[in-house]
Amino acid sequence: MKQNNSGMRDMTAGSPAGHILYFALPLLAGSLLQQLYNMVDSWVVGRYVGDGALAAVGVGFPVLTMFASLFIGLSSGGTVVIAQFFGAGRLDRVRDAVDTIYSAFLASILPLTVLALLAVGPILRLLQVEESAYGEAYLYLMVVCAGLIGSIGYNLNSGILGGLGNSRSTLLFLAAASVMNIVLDLVLVLAFGLGVLGAALGTIIAQAFSWLFGVVYINRHYPEISLRLLPRKFDRALFGQIMSIGLPAGIQMSLVALGAMVVMGKINSYGKEFTAGYNVGFRLDQLAFLPIQSLSSAVISFVGQNIGAKRLDRARQGIRVTAALSAAWALLMTALLIPLSEPLVAFFSPTPSVIHAGAVYLRCIMPFYFMFAIMFCLNNAMRGAGDSVFPMVDVILSLILVRVPAVYWLADHYGPDYMYYGCAVGWTVGLALSLVWYFSGRWKRRGSLADRAGPEISGPEL
Repeated sequence: MKQNNSGMRDMTAGSPAGHILYFALPLLAGSLLQQLYNMVDSWVVGRYVGDGALAAVGVGFPVLTMFASLFIGLSSGGTVVIAQFFGAGRLDRVRDAVDTIYSAFLASILPLTVLALLAVGPILRLLQVEESAYGEAYLYLMVVCAGLIGSIGYNLNSGILGGLGNSRSTLLFLAAASVMNIVLDLVLVLAFGLGVLGAALGTIIAQAFSWLFGVVYINRHYPEISLRLLPRKFDRALFGQIMSIGLPAGIQMSLVALGAMVVMGKINSYGKEFTAGYNVGFRLDQLAFLPIQSLSSAVISFVGQNIGAKRLDRARQGIRVTAALSAAWALLMTALLIPLSEPLVAFFSPTPSVIHAGAVYLRCIMPFYFMFAIMFCLNNAMRGAGDSVFPMVDVILSLILVRVPAVYWLADHYGPDYMYYGCAVGWTVGLALSLVWYFSGRWKRRGSLADRAGPEISGPEL
């Protein structure tokens, strides 16, 4: 397993399982830290501010995901392109990709932030947020949307380093941000009594620090691809390649967030306590999902590098390993979370109706979690190979066109305690489509991007 002192990792030789686990573990640790400070947000707000504020924080997640989705797509496309160029030894093109990614980011972040701020009010009305929670939700989202640059900037840094096989450094960025966020939560919410404003300020300050810390780190350890306010080059053709992969991913995430907002509208119609319970259950669900997410991020870089090196056999090996590990973890979480659902939710809120709502959510979705785990892994593996259109289509069909109507139908016919079984319906459809596409082999026909990158140019060693 090749790895240099700066953390770059060549995954085109050696054990596929070893590479994937080595790459995934720092991502997992970082994600756990990120979820930890999200949990601290929920715990502090739920325990010391109230259920209305807890519901407000929960409402914010799909809204922020929708606004950030284009840049998340840019990061995803950048990871694949950088991984394939790195696997092919085209380090000159790695530098060009980094410059292009940051040029697009710096040119568009201000208009996006303004758009997000203007859209907060209409979106909250669309979500049918209860009047008692509306004011706090509006305040929380306005503050967090104003600080979108930190969250998006961190994701771009993470995508760049991920393409180079370096997941250790993003752990460092998140560790610092997590400690800062937890401290700020305790100070601003508890000591100064700022409520959801304090939670929101703590979040954006920590995210901005994480982004800027990453910029300093990359500039110090990778001087050849140093990040600048005025990047050296914007390669229009390369940007097209990045967005051909990243745009479907961005559209996918945006539509998933939109679908989540539609579902959230139904959840909100049952009152703030039901919404608060869902928020807690969702936080626990996301915590359980972190190893699966980390493994799937690892397989993007692994498949990307091996496709770039024309090692299709290794790419398939890595996909099989990742799918098996993801399914096994999902089954383990199912066995733990179902019997412990009520005491876990009770940790965040003592209100019986909140506890019931959160436990219902977990009991409905967890028996079918393994299907989503395998589907998520396969779709990310195909994205690493440069095929991001099918994952987008799969998610739109299964998680939006099937899941959302199923949730509404079950809620209207059987009540809110059964609405989340709609997730199982969507995951079944999504997994079936992913398996058919994977075994068809069509995802691997794009080949290496490096083959379309022009004549070989000797680039500097990073």
